[in-house]
This record gives sequence, C-alpha cells and structure tokens, in this order.
Amino acid sequence: MIYLDAAATTAVRREVLEAMWPYLTGDFGNPSSHHTVGESAARALAEARAGVASWLGCRASDVIFTSGGTEADNLAIKGIALATPRGRHIVTTRIEHEAVLESVAYLERLHGFEVTFVDVDRSGLVSPDAFAAALRDDTTLATIMYANNEVGTVQPIAELTAIARAAGVPFHTDAVQAAGWLDLNVATLGVDALSLSGHKLGAPKGVGVLFVRGRIPLEPVLHGGGQERGRRSGTENVAGAVALATAARLSERDRSSNVERASAARDAFVAEVLATVPGAELTGHPGLRLPATASFVFPGTSGEAVLLELERRGIVSSSGSACAAGSDEASHVLVALGYPEAVAQTAVRFSWGADVASEHLAPVAGALREAVATVTSLGR
Repeated sequence: MIYLDAAATTAVRREVLEAMWPYLTGDFGNPSSHHTVGESAARALAEARAGVASWLGCRASDVIFTSGGTEADNLAIKGIALATPRGRHIVTTRIEHEAVLESVAYLERLHGFEVTFVDVDRSGLVSPDAFAAALRDDTTLATIMYANNEVGTVQPIAELTAIARAAGVPFHTDAVQAAGWLDLNVATLGVDALSLSGHKLGAPKGVGVLFVRGRIPLEPVLHGGGQERGRRSGTENVAGAVALATAARLSERDRSSNVERASAARDAFVAEVLATVPGAELTGHPGLRLPATASFVFPGTSGEAVLLELERRGIVSSSGSACAAGSDEASHVLVALGYPEAVAQTAVRFSWGADVASEHLAPVAGALREAVATVTSLGR
C-alpha cells in the first residue's frame, strides 16, 4: 500500500512512542497531584511545554495544551473574541477549516458577532489589500489559516499580520497543516495566536497546542479545575504533550532536508500527472504551496470513484478534508476558489510524509491515469 493521505493523519513515529510510553505506564500520575508520582508528571509536562515553546519561539507560559487542532481553533476564536471589548466583528475567509468556520458561525448566531469573509483568488490566495479593506474599528479578531488543508496554498501570513497589527486587531492562524513543513516562529510570523495538532507530524491523535501571546485576553471555553493557567481546564494529557514536543523537535531538526525531498517529489509528480492524465487540473497555487500536497480536479469524473479505483491499485488518498468525510456536498474550499460544484466533486488530494521521495510517487501517476480512464469509460 502507498499511503498518500498524510494531511488527514500521520503514523506515530517510533521515537515519539518511546518518549511517551513511560507516561502511559510507570509515570502515570496526575500533574496536579502534590506527591512524588504527580510531581514526576508535572515535570514532564513542564519540559514538554518548554520544548514546544522553543519550537515556536515563544514563552512557555504562552503554550496551552489542548485535545487537538479543533479545540485549539475553538479556544482561540471564541476565547479571544469573547474576551476582547474592542467590538463584535470578525474577519476570516471561506476556505478555512470547519473548526474555524463553525466557531465564527457560533459567535455570529449566539453572540451577535458580524463576520466578513475576505475573498480568495483562483489559487486560494488572500489579497493583503482586500484583507486591509475588510478590517474595521470594531474588528475584534482576524483568523486566516497558514496553509490550506485541501489545496495546500500557503498564505502570506507575515504580511497579513503586519496589516492587522497596524490596525490593532489580534490575528489567529490555523497552522495545523503547516507543522513540520513551514517556519512556525511566532515572532517571524507576527501572529497573536496559532493552532497546532500533534497527529499531523508524527504524534498521536488527541493532543494539540494553542499559542496565545501573553498580552491577549482569553476567555476559557472549558471550565473546571483551572489547569493551563486557568485557560483550559481538564487533567492534562501528559503522554500526549511529551509526544507532541518530541515530534516537534524531530520535525524541526529535519525540516530543511524533508522540505527539499518532498518538494522535488511534488513537482515531478504534478508535472507527470498534468502531462499524462487527460483533463487533470492542479488546484491551489502552483508555487506557494505545501511541499507534500498535490490536489487535482478531473472534470467529467467522480472524485470518490477515482479514489476507489486508486485503492484497488494499492494507493490510499482522499478527496479533501477528513473532517468532512461522508458529506455529499462539494468542497467548500474549491467552491470558494470559483470551481463549479460539479467540478469540485471530482477532486482528489494526495499528501505524503517526510519519508516519501520521487521514486515512491513514480507509479502513482500511472495508476491515477488508469483510474481516471476507468471512471471516465464507466460514466459514458
């Protein structure tokens, strides 16, 4: 089997599993407990927090461990919006992850917020001028993803945050897909809040991180024991935190070589698909994109049918966001990019991990050509 759905999830790395194992067995204590078993867990949690802070270039106190990217997005958006007295206006885009779109919809529906959606171009890019024009005196938050989970387009986050900062607007970015591939230094990016998920870079599912700059007020979404400095109650997932910090360290250590290898594989694969698969169209930006993501539409076919044909040939990929799996609706991302719904439903996304090189993708283009041909012939 060739696994090409890393944007949905990655396997847990052996080094990560070994690092977290002690905190699932002998050092199982609650980090809030005031005895030796609990104190051992608390030390591990503190070390994991410091490791993540080093990765992000921030203070350890700015790191909040969550259950994943969805919770991190919810806490950032609801927490900042409800705690900031500036106004009740939010700026975002229509290509965000469902966790972002549903969070702003909640604030609009139940708390009287107004939402402005900045348009993107055909490649999925946000125009800095359009973003600047959307900001108002009562804008309480801007939230725009770093890299898109379906088409892989990378946004000019540092340029957008500079505009937001000049207007006095807090800026959050969902960086879940960027982890392991792009620079996440929060000072360089200029963000006030940033969401991450461990299972996208070799840690297990069920752990994530929210960075929130210390000066930014944050209203808790979960209430209880006051863990995470009162910002996210609930007994901390110590093993998960250790796993995420370990995965972050390993991915950052190898990022340069991983990006070089993955980008070469991507470019060769895209060129082969566009040259040999009739009607194939690359979605997203041709250059400003993640190193290990390539998404196509095949007008006149069915994306789901192509995926089934690929799986019969030993290739696992997806039609887009795993969080929208099972939906009969066209991708909201591709519709926002201007694709007709019928074309959007033909999308197939390939995404891979750092261990995949050009030779691993070489047979995939041929299998894709066969799959598309089979689906096209059946549809006639």
